[in-house]
Amino acid sequence: MKLFSSATSYLGVDIGTSSIKLVELENYKNQARLKTYGYADVSINILSSAIEKNNQSIADYINQIANRAHIQTRQVVAALPTFSVFNFIINLPAMPKKDLDAAIKWEAKKFIPVPLEEMILDWKILGNKKVKLATKAVADNKGLDKVMNPASKDESTFQDLKDSTEALAKGAVQDKDQFNYEKAPIKSDNYRILLTAAPKNLVARYIDIFKRAKFNLLSLETEAFALSRSLLGNDMSTVMIIDIGSTNADICVIEEGVPVLNRGIDTGGEFITKTIMNSLNVNKDRAEQFKRDFGLSTAGDRNVPEVIQKSLNSIINEIKFVFELYQRQGSNSIDKIILTGGSSFLPNLPKYLSDLLNMQVIIGDPWDRIIYPMDIKPILQEIGPRMSVSIGLAMRDI
Repeated sequence: MKLFSSATSYLGVDIGTSSIKLVELENYKNQARLKTYGYADVSINILSSAIEKNNQSIADYINQIANRAHIQTRQVVAALPTFSVFNFIINLPAMPKKDLDAAIKWEAKKFIPVPLEEMILDWKILGNKKVKLATKAVADNKGLDKVMNPASKDESTFQDLKDSTEALAKGAVQDKDQFNYEKAPIKSDNYRILLTAAPKNLVARYIDIFKRAKFNLLSLETEAFALSRSLLGNDMSTVMIIDIGSTNADICVIEEGVPVLNRGIDTGGEFITKTIMNSLNVNKDRAEQFKRDFGLSTAGDRNVPEVIQKSLNSIINEIKFVFELYQRQGSNSIDKIILTGGSSFLPNLPKYLSDLLNMQVIIGDPWDRIIYPMDIKPILQEIGPRMSVSIGLAMRDI
């Protein structure tokens, strides 16, 4: 649905495992204003071995949704799936910044189970320093335009990446105003560094998909940064975001606006539905209805909540593991949990998790920082959880 017209707008594209979501936002007096949106439930696999055929299929889906939603802009920001990206924190002693890049590469070999030549590395110094990004490739901007703008006439985009640790495409894991390598201070205490690595071949697939769809891919980033932008804004507290999709759940810890820990598991809404089907011997439609009507509510039939509780065990165990992992890093305590994703709508889920984990749990509102017509608020609130990533992507340059 077309809402406004504008010359400056950006399209956030979230390619999930079972759906594609698009949100177009415009810059209206330095605020994000909704122009239009669209989504479709489609079974896709971005990692399919039949790369050319699969890429063309995804490009066609994107164009179909864009046409139905009357998307006007060709400027796109997309996200790499959490399960495909390595993300971890390393500690290094203070050293001259000219030596830091080599030291980080050496440490990265201990954590990344594939050759570094096959990965794009990005790193960021954390802590109470005014350093936001410490990637030399960003500081001197070498080769970044080729990654940011796949429509460039230079066809050797990824060949050039083999000899350097380039960023993940104009701040693949950072906002553009965070780039400040030259101001990196040298202090006596250790550096706490967020290291992110993404497969070059996966980034190449995204570039190819949007080239086929005839969109201008401005940048790639991780889903966690998009979620932080849409759900937290300027909130600098330490928050755990749990994104429960149809086939998987992603758990990320956001520290001062930066995702410092990401985990993903193959459990989502479809697994809950199948568990209800098998336990209560009902068909899929009936199981979906039970899930939406009863959820984890203690009122009414107790069978459904008990079955759903069992199906959530793997997610809950992963949440507890992330808590322990974060605490072992000597990090701050987590202040609250924000739920998002299409399967976060389960009735009573926030209260159930809050009681179980003894922590505040809420469902995030990704539209909270977006200007939109109030008469469509009920619709936007209903679809909001599934659009969180695409909203955060479209917000990136606004």
